[in-house]
Amino acid sequence: MVRAHGKERLVTALVANEKGEIFDLEGYGAVGRCGEMLIPLTVGETLFMPDGGELMRLPDRYALVWNMEEGVVESLSHNPYNPEERIFPVAAFNSPGYVNTAQAAAEEVEGAEPLPLFSYCAVGWYDEGFRTASFRVDAEERQELRLMPIPKVKEGVEDMRDRFPDNRLFRHLERCALTYGCPAAKNLYLGRCEAPLPTSRQCNARCLGCISFQSSASLSSCQDRIDFTPTPEEISEVALTHFERVPNGVVSFGQGCEGDPLLAADVIEPAIALIRAKNSSGTINMNTNGSLPKVLDRLFAAGLDSIRVSMNSVRKEIYSAYFRPNGYCFEDVVESFSVANKHGAYKAINYLNLPGVTDCIEEVEALNEFVEANAVDLIQWRNLNFDPLRYYNLMQEAGPVGLPVGIRRMIMKLEKRFPKLKHGYFNPSREMYETRPGGRNILRQPVKQAKQRAKKKRG
Repeated sequence: MVRAHGKERLVTALVANEKGEIFDLEGYGAVGRCGEMLIPLTVGETLFMPDGGELMRLPDRYALVWNMEEGVVESLSHNPYNPEERIFPVAAFNSPGYVNTAQAAAEEVEGAEPLPLFSYCAVGWYDEGFRTASFRVDAEERQELRLMPIPKVKEGVEDMRDRFPDNRLFRHLERCALTYGCPAAKNLYLGRCEAPLPTSRQCNARCLGCISFQSSASLSSCQDRIDFTPTPEEISEVALTHFERVPNGVVSFGQGCEGDPLLAADVIEPAIALIRAKNSSGTINMNTNGSLPKVLDRLFAAGLDSIRVSMNSVRKEIYSAYFRPNGYCFEDVVESFSVANKHGAYKAINYLNLPGVTDCIEEVEALNEFVEANAVDLIQWRNLNFDPLRYYNLMQEAGPVGLPVGIRRMIMKLEKRFPKLKHGYFNPSREMYETRPGGRNILRQPVKQAKQRAKKKRG
């Protein structure tokens, strides 16, 4: 199915050759995929690729492009202007805070391997710049790479080595910052924003796109999971050090380099107590799958401020197909929101979204009901890091996936129905719970800023 583009200005298709050289194809428009729908990209529905974004060549795939002369989608394996040159589709991996509205359109060759664990945004070329099918949902510069100079990060690492030579958690986070390039770990050593507190070696979910553990031979995890359990004292040292350096700072359990923190509650609970004994103002957050509501109840009583519950869907069948719970069920996740409400805690959904599934009619209706029933405070829109076509096919097998309404339109509908619901990307501090701007101010203004930055670059 192809969606008409009317008289909108089209974005030119991008492809890559076998050398990895990326170039545009004159006369062919870029195409995005939303489930079964193929959408020629237009200037009005894209923005200049944000700072820090990256382009990726997609192997074992043909490029789907819009033939401007014929007005049809074509599958290209070779350069139409150089028939001997093999070409491949190109996708964009956008910076944090940007939500994909369409996936890169590609056709798998027979025997193609799954794509690595990244998100694959549709991208093209227009007016001397790359344009991606995305918009900015969070204007905060918490993970802007330009604000994280590596020499400064290394200075912070050396400082913490001198101050805490025996703290294993600091040593672990050094590797996260300097080897894996983790923005949260970098911010710890730079003394800004939010710091990570990885703790758990185990997980009770078997997520298809887990970035720290993969049992499948066809996929590789992006990083190693923490291989020790820090003591409450080690955890509290990291947290208190961050709070000393950062006014209104945030620390979070539940990182990409660990399992689920609820399984390490025996050390997290006393760690929270140690932190609260010396600091009552910093924000203690937990990123979790929300699988153990009774354990969560204890942690809130100890001083936990907020939770961010990871969900790819608020429909049981779609959620279970991706998270593949081991020892818990979807109803436990829902109960965790009730526990948070009992304690008056802040509640966010870490919404792993992919156009064509997340914005299908069935999911939109279910999300509206879920937000209302569970008094959700914030939706963090996170692009799902998984092969988009394979994810779509797997979710179609799990439950109904109808026509998409569009991610942007979906958020606008939520804004209208729930004016107090926030939309963003990052975990807020307690001081931001009521004051953080939401809605269209976040969605639109940064797009204008992105255009201005792009013009400066071209100038």
